[in-house]
Amino acid sequence: MNGKSILLTIAIAAASSIATCAIVGSPLGVSEATPHNDTFIREADGFRRTASTPPVNTDFTRAAESTVGGVVSIKSYADASRRRNSRGNAPQGYFDDPFFEFFFGGTPRRQQQQQQQEPQEQPLGLGSGVIISPDGYIATNNHVIDGADRLEITLNDNRTFDATVIGADAATDLALIKIEADSLSVIPFGDSDALRVGEWVLAVGNPFGFTSTVTTGIVSAKARSISSAAGGRSMGIESYIQTDAAVNPGNSGGALVNIDGELVGINTAIYSQTGNYAGYSFAIPVSIVAKIMSDMKQYGAVQRAVLGIVFRELTPQLIKEKNISGLNDGIYVAEVTERSSASEAGISQGDIITSIDGNPTHTAAQLQEALARRRPGDRIPVRVVRNGKTLDLEVVLRNSQGNTAVTKPGSVESLGATFGKPSADTLAKLQLRSGLEVTSVSSDGLFHAAGIRKGFVITSINKQRVTTIDEVRALYRSVMEADGYDRVLFIAGFYPDGVKKYYPVPLD
Repeated sequence: MNGKSILLTIAIAAASSIATCAIVGSPLGVSEATPHNDTFIREADGFRRTASTPPVNTDFTRAAESTVGGVVSIKSYADASRRRNSRGNAPQGYFDDPFFEFFFGGTPRRQQQQQQQEPQEQPLGLGSGVIISPDGYIATNNHVIDGADRLEITLNDNRTFDATVIGADAATDLALIKIEADSLSVIPFGDSDALRVGEWVLAVGNPFGFTSTVTTGIVSAKARSISSAAGGRSMGIESYIQTDAAVNPGNSGGALVNIDGELVGINTAIYSQTGNYAGYSFAIPVSIVAKIMSDMKQYGAVQRAVLGIVFRELTPQLIKEKNISGLNDGIYVAEVTERSSASEAGISQGDIITSIDGNPTHTAAQLQEALARRRPGDRIPVRVVRNGKTLDLEVVLRNSQGNTAVTKPGSVESLGATFGKPSADTLAKLQLRSGLEVTSVSSDGLFHAAGIRKGFVITSINKQRVTTIDEVRALYRSVMEADGYDRVLFIAGFYPDGVKKYYPVPLD
């Protein structure tokens, strides 16, 4: 190798060393304190630093410490005798099978003495709740408290209280309960609208009965509908926050909080084929929670506003079918209901709603969320596209009955009747296997107003066979919680003389 070749080799090696040092932050002008997330761009002579951004805050300790005290454990109990009676009767000789004894440890005959010593109540379920006021109001899921005869609340400091149900709403799967306590730890409400996809969140609850459990994840999606994942079964009002924070049985009704420890949602559902966490969980946004809790506390019932339309989300197929141009998404108005908010405001069939109350309506979930925040009587702007032209309309929202009156909480007692089991002679005379007899009718109840008299044997309500007062209560509740315009019980049955009658009983 001649002199020139040696000098050239040394020069190349020196240049390579300088470039390498520049990259790894050696003493050649780059501080050892350079953040790991610095960015560089390639230049002809190597690399140079162009920007330095602060590291993402992934310290969840402050948010966790400030929220675990605001989440409670909810245990629900049901009357043991009522649960046993609801199981039905097994076929004769069923319990005498030796295989039953092998698998279940003895027959009812052998356990008869044990059954007599059973407690008066049995556990029904386990969930979580979020303290929303220092004087004991707690938000949770409707399915956590549904069907319970008693609710036992355990605070993070292990104090226990019995709770009273203030209100429940199946459509949003939310419930408000209260315990008699003061100076409780409260999780402040945040802004679910400000949540961004990719933002860190924490799920706080009691999975599998473990108290004060915190898991983390990110917001995976907003305004998510999960009916398709539920086999097409309607989940009520759907505009969920989707996260990948681990949520399991017992987490229902717990808190979804942001990095600042603010409540942004109530954990409600998981996507799973096993019943346990499988990657995604769903929370009701606090924008809906706050309104529903306020309604229940103030009125005892949800004041639900409806627009009064039958609609479809825009799809490529619908766009082609209706020859729509200039729009790729929105809410297509397929029908406008008479005496509705939409009809009064001038919304027409064929209009495409692009925003409501200032919020874009790309999907049905976004439309539902915007309406769920409002009450009958509220005035909101609605933007529609009609024949290619944009129109801004003002809508005065109404309730499902077409007015702006306050909806009052109802109960089956408003029927003004008592019920009992028909005698064997009555059933034989009417050639019925079962039924529910009206044993008395008060003059100020709905049954009296509809014309139903004492002695009437009910065979079905809304085409569903009834034999117990619990079934009547369940049907009454399902009608009252429905979003339809007609809250009516259609009752069929017989009088003792064999005359069959049908009665519509309006519940509003």
